Amino acid sequence: MEVSNKQVIYRDYITGFPKETDLVLNTSTISLKVPEESNGVLVKNLYLSCDPYMRILMRKVPDNNLFTCYIPGSPITGFGVARVLDSRHPNFKEGDLVWGTTAWEEYSLITTPETLIKIEHTDVPLSYYTGILSMPGMTAYAGFYELCSPRKGECVFISSAFGTVGQIVGQFAKLTGCYVVGSAGSKEKVDLLKNKLGFDAAFNYKEEHDLDAALKRLMA
Repeated sequence: MEVSNKQVIYRDYITGFPKETDLVLNTSTISLKVPEESNGVLVKNLYLSCDPYMRILMRKVPDNNLFTCYIPGSPITGFGVARVLDSRHPNFKEGDLVWGTTAWEEYSLITTPETLIKIEHTDVPLSYYTGILSMPGMTAYAGFYELCSPRKGECVFISSAFGTVGQIVGQFAKLTGCYVVGSAGSKEKVDLLKNKLGFDAAFNYKEEHDLDAALKRLMA
């Protein structure tokens, strides 16, 4: 059985900031059955995550071991949550919920399902698996608890505090009982850090010419 499949297609390599015109909405068709010769899975994508690292993948850079650039004319990829519709892989069956790398389209045939993680806990919103329970949350957790390991009463400074990882680190720090200072790039973001996200202090790094002086003033 074939169905229509809306896709977000990457037009071409970019320079500077991405623009809406760098992407195009396309409709193709896809079979809802995994090919017999494949051990992949066919999924319906439920939630997709838009992350800062994706901007790097939109540029043409030399081949390296860290990044694989997007291919012009193909759907862009990123972290997402999906439901398995068909599977020829022993670890997954129809109806399973998974998170991992998928394409920006309604349905995806994932030929390397070993990269997917089965969602066992569904007592939280599934969208959390594109944020706090996915790459941003894991990055924040590892950086804060495994690398920094601050103790209650210590001061924590978070650069780019209004980004996804920065916001989560801020909450970890507050839960630990730390004094939390964050920096962001606009007055609106600074206000939200202090008045909505509970940071003890925050400043606009574009208005501070001496970072050390700013931190000493705010942490005094």
